[in-house]
Amino acid sequence: MVQWKTNTFSQLAIEQLFDLLKLRVDVFVVEQQCAYAELDDFDRHAETRHLSGRNKAGELIAYTRLLPPGLRYPEVNFGRFVVKVDFRRQGIGQQLLLTALQEISQCWPKMPIKISAQTYLQVFYEQYGFSRVSDGYLEDGIPHVAMVKESS
Repeated sequence: MVQWKTNTFSQLAIEQLFDLLKLRVDVFVVEQQCAYAELDDFDRHAETRHLSGRNKAGELIAYTRLLPPGLRYPEVNFGRFVVKVDFRRQGIGQQLLLTALQEISQCWPKMPIKISAQTYLQVFYEQYGFSRVSDGYLEDGIPHVAMVKESS
């Protein structure tokens, strides 16, 4: 059972912030061997939402960052979508995505969502109504495509 919680930057306790930054660095920088500027000012924007999932033991196992329309794209955006390696292939990614979509519909109703998806996840996102809207491109050395989900 995953416990989901959404916080703004100012609502995050120091330990929560450390946990989410460590998970992001462990996966995106270390596991994927991608040196890039992991921290940016989007994290602390007043309207940004940090969605985290913790297991019964309180361990952070899933996370994504929700950005308001107009910050990165004209559309709502989520990124830094991550499930801890030991918890993959258990349906947690689907739970994370569904929870993110629900949170987005509450915070920014009837807004389209644009994401920069790692190419190998295109089919995953298509199952939830996202459509590819770009040719493939490299983002920090990893193949990506832009995808959009129209407002519902």
